[in-house]
Amino acid sequence: MSRAVQELQDATDLIDELAARRLGVNRTDLRCLSRLTARGPLTASDLAAAAGLTGGAATTAIDRLERAGLAERVRDTADRRRVLVHLTGRGREAVQEIWGPIAADARAELLRFDVAELELVETFLRRALHNQVRHADRLRGETGGT
Repeated sequence: MSRAVQELQDATDLIDELAARRLGVNRTDLRCLSRLTARGPLTASDLAAAAGLTGGAATTAIDRLERAGLAERVRDTADRRRVLVHLTGRGREAVQEIWGPIAADARAELLRFDVAELELVETFLRRALHNQVRHADRLRGETGGT
């Protein structure tokens, strides 16, 4: 089982690397693009928190995504003091082109499982996510010294 999980992580990592290359961005920018895709428009500080970045790093990533034509800063119509980062039309098209077929294939595979099996898979994924987040926090807290 652990080998299958590792191979899935490696395959996901490869897709991310190839997607970043295709879009002309780096992996940090890709992570921001992912958060905008999943959560919709965000303030720079919310995007930074969602992507695990400092405010400065998020600003730099947003600048690069804007230069690539994938995201844009837009004044919030409800509160003109706030600026939200939105995907552009090009950004949405790129996400669909790269990840749309992957998501469609995944949905087709999920249809092969019954409800109980899907609940078990979801439980495993939630626990695996918790484990990854916990260890990311651990690694963030380490100084890196020997």
